[in-house]
Amino acid sequence: MKNFDFFMRFGIKEKGQSMKIGNKEFNIGDKTYIMGILNVTPDSFSDGGNFNNLESALRQTEKMINEGADIIDVGGESTRPGHTVITEDEEILRVIPVIENIKKNFDIPISIDTYKSKVAEAALNVGADIVNDIWGFKRDKKIADVTKRFDAVCCLTHNRDNTKYINFMDEVLDDLRESVDIAVQAGISKDKIIIDPGVGFGKTYENNIEIINNVDRLNELGFPILLASSRKSVIGITLDLPVNERLEGTLATTVFGVIKGCGFVRVHDVKENKRIIMMTEKLLGRI
Repeated sequence: MKNFDFFMRFGIKEKGQSMKIGNKEFNIGDKTYIMGILNVTPDSFSDGGNFNNLESALRQTEKMINEGADIIDVGGESTRPGHTVITEDEEILRVIPVIENIKKNFDIPISIDTYKSKVAEAALNVGADIVNDIWGFKRDKKIADVTKRFDAVCCLTHNRDNTKYINFMDEVLDDLRESVDIAVQAGISKDKIIIDPGVGFGKTYENNIEIINNVDRLNELGFPILLASSRKSVIGITLDLPVNERLEGTLATTVFGVIKGCGFVRVHDVKENKRIIMMTEKLLGRI
C-alpha cells in the first residue's frame, strides 16, 4: 500500500506534519512514537512498587530510553479500577524528585500523568513538557489554565464516570470534542493537543474492543492520537492472562495502532514495542 493511499484511507494527519514537545520535533504521520510508562507508585495495576524510589526510577528511565522511548510518562497515583486516591501533596512528593532528576540526567520530553492542577503545576515548574490528563480536563477546572500558562502540550483522554452509551463511538467523539473545547478556550494552541481514546476508562470490555478497533475514527478530530492499552484488562480478559503475561496482546494492539495511524503508543515494554513498530512501519512503507 502506498503512503498516499494509506493516509487517504485512514484520514490521519498529513505526512510530515510536526509537533514540538520540549526541545524535540515529532513528525506526526511519518512514524509512531513511544511514551514509556514510569509509575512511581506502590499500587499501580502492572508494576506497582517497582520504581517508587528515585534510584530505581532513574534506572528504569535509562533502560526505556536505551530501548527506544521517545517520551517518559511519570505517574504518582495509580489509576487502576479501585485505586487509592492520594492527596495532591503526596502525589507531588512522589513525582517531583523523579522529574527533576530525569531532566538533570537525560535529554527526553517528560509527561506528567495527572488530572490535578496543583500536581501539574509543580511538575511543569520543574521541567515537565506534557500534561497527560485521564479526565480530559474535565475533573479539575484549573488544569487547562495551568497547562496554557506553561505553554505545555496536553494529552486529553476520553473518560466518563459511567458506561451508559447509546451510540458509543459518536459519544466518544463528542466527549473528546468537549475536552478539546476546554483546552482551546483556555488558550491552548491546537498544535499542542493530543487525544487518547481512553482504553479502560468509562468503558465495558466490549466498548474497549470497539474503541481499539475504531481508533482511526478519532482522526476526524484532527489531532495526533495516543493509544494506551498496554497490559490493560481488555487484553487480560481476551487472553485469560494475568497482568504480567500480556505482552503479546499489547503488541497486537500496538500493531493495530500503527496501522490505524496513531502518532503515539503508551507502553510498559519499550524494547518489544519499538521493534514491532519498526517492522510494521517498514511493511507499510513508512520507513
